[in-house]
Amino acid sequence: MPDIKYDKLQEYLTSLVPPREPEMQEMEDYADKHDFPILGPVSGYYCYQLAVLVKARTVFEMGSGYGYSTAWFARAVKKNGGGTVHHTVWDERLSKMAVHHLSKLGYDGIVEYHTAEAVQTLRQREGPFDIIFNDIDKEAYPESLPLIKEKLRPGGLLIIDNMIWHGQILDPNDHEKSTEAIRRFTQDVTRDLDWIVSLAPLRDGLIVAYKK
Repeated sequence: MPDIKYDKLQEYLTSLVPPREPEMQEMEDYADKHDFPILGPVSGYYCYQLAVLVKARTVFEMGSGYGYSTAWFARAVKKNGGGTVHHTVWDERLSKMAVHHLSKLGYDGIVEYHTAEAVQTLRQREGPFDIIFNDIDKEAYPESLPLIKEKLRPGGLLIIDNMIWHGQILDPNDHEKSTEAIRRFTQDVTRDLDWIVSLAPLRDGLIVAYKK
């Protein structure tokens, strides 16, 4: 089997994603221009598919940036009959950008905005949620898992981004705090028998964990 180049593979996978609305494309262009980390169209469309499959009506995002991933979840929730997607980011400027984009996409009344720290905000929400999406600071991943497990309904999904971490988890000499935190989180969730877990090598790696 020939070696598959990462960039070529990503181009191919992106070509399979249906065309996005102009506002979504504008959000993607902003990320490219400003080197802002977003979920990207391939992983975003996959999250949309997962949310439709489990008929998600309540989604809590831990770390939402300027709302790109929120848009995919809101699209699914709207298709599923309505509900709430919690957009959570500590940066007021990013929150205002999200309000602007998501309003233009028609998601007023679906998205609830929190300009606050994600773990503490989740702790204050009643739950349970159909999906929890985790994209906070990587060093905080391991400590967030017990709370996520508490707030997610049985049959719900935990989706975590950056689980390949630019390939750094494969380097045995890489012991940065963020890399070690991702390794620890991966071990914790995959060894817990209350979860059914897979790691999809899309973009920077998405773990999808089904809570039994």
